[in-house]
Amino acid sequence: MKFLINGEFIDKSDHYDVINPYNGEIVDTVPIAYRSDVDNAVEAANNAKKALNDLSAKEVSINLYNACEELEKESKNIAKLIVAEAGKPYKQAIGELQRSVETLQFAAEEAKRIYGESVPIDATGPTEARFLAFTKKVPLGVVGAITPFNYPVNLALHKIAPAIAAKNTVVMKPSMEAPLSALRLAEIINNHFPNGVINSVTGYGSEVGDAMVVSTGIDKISFTGSVATGLFISSRAGMKKLTMELGGNDPLVILEDADIEKAVNAAVSGAFLFSGQVCIGVKRLILDNKIAEEFIDLFVKEVSKLRMGNPMDESTDIGPVINESSALNIETSVNRAIEDGAELLLGGNRKDCFFEPTILDNVTMDMDIVASETFGPIAPIIRVDGLDEAIKEANNTQYGLQAGVFTESIHNALRCANEIEAGSVLINKESTFRTDAMPFGGFKSSGMGKEGIKYAVEDMCKTKLIAFNCR
Repeated sequence: MKFLINGEFIDKSDHYDVINPYNGEIVDTVPIAYRSDVDNAVEAANNAKKALNDLSAKEVSINLYNACEELEKESKNIAKLIVAEAGKPYKQAIGELQRSVETLQFAAEEAKRIYGESVPIDATGPTEARFLAFTKKVPLGVVGAITPFNYPVNLALHKIAPAIAAKNTVVMKPSMEAPLSALRLAEIINNHFPNGVINSVTGYGSEVGDAMVVSTGIDKISFTGSVATGLFISSRAGMKKLTMELGGNDPLVILEDADIEKAVNAAVSGAFLFSGQVCIGVKRLILDNKIAEEFIDLFVKEVSKLRMGNPMDESTDIGPVINESSALNIETSVNRAIEDGAELLLGGNRKDCFFEPTILDNVTMDMDIVASETFGPIAPIIRVDGLDEAIKEANNTQYGLQAGVFTESIHNALRCANEIEAGSVLINKESTFRTDAMPFGGFKSSGMGKEGIKYAVEDMCKTKLIAFNCR
């Protein structure tokens, strides 16, 4: 598959293989772009700004709706591409495409809702009463989108769709591990907009990603990835606007008055969705000791039912992780936790890129498996005594993306909502819950800025004041 610049598909002499993590086979090859290719893509994006801005808001909206219809028609094929390149179980890949269609719909709607406001300049004194002043929102210019492997279409759209809705052009760099579905997405969007509005480049982050970050022709970087990479981008980006989604260490707090059956179901789906490779996945189960044994008994029983196997099989719940290196890192973290005193209740075994759904009890926050973000099918259990200790443990992390709390007490729910340091606190729901319209983004090392189409559109505009002297 080739990348896209100014409406043309570009091939290069050097390529890298996209490997299916389930069977190790080559899915496709992708050209390796260089800094000169990034320069060409940025130039094309800047040249396309006028053509995009000459479109009315209604025309942009209609074009996004048309792209949405094409994406929906291609959903099954693109879902199979995600399965092949990322190992995501098919039923979860289809779910991602359904969400992606909705994300484009939200963007099409939001393209017609970009408002300015009147400004009461006369509030400062009678002399200023002669002024008529108002603001309008104008596009930033060019948005650089650097996207991850775990939701290669939906998370790309959370950058591309609001950018175009606000009349920004885009240069996208997809993940090297799963670039194919994102490249297909760029092709679909290009079918409905002038050449150069959407451009894609594939290659190494150290060259292609860095060239985007330092380019003076890009006005904003929207990035999803690791804290280390996010900090590096921040140090290199200069005066660009930044949106950073940098992962999480999300807790699921289960208090003594929780509905245990509902909490268990939430924990199963939250901890093991896409083999735990989800930034808002449940990374820590914080259990009140009074209900811990009851919860654990049912939790182990339900997790044991998960089916691990071929991700293309619609009955599969657990597929491979993205590559064997990731699986080895998970294995090392689990074994180290056991050596440090954690009790293995279920799983713990690796084969190639597969890692069994694993439950660890008696985990403490000084163990690496919860001190750092572990991107795998692991459910570490931390036991606490009471609400105060639960909130303390929930906040005992550098991250603050989302949190889930199970309780039947409105008092406990409100305390958790107010005191847990996270961008979202979900009561009687796992942290993995997200709709594509909600504001999404964390506190602390989980990043800066908000995604969610309405909120992303706002951040992809700048405000211009226009004032008339009426006398």
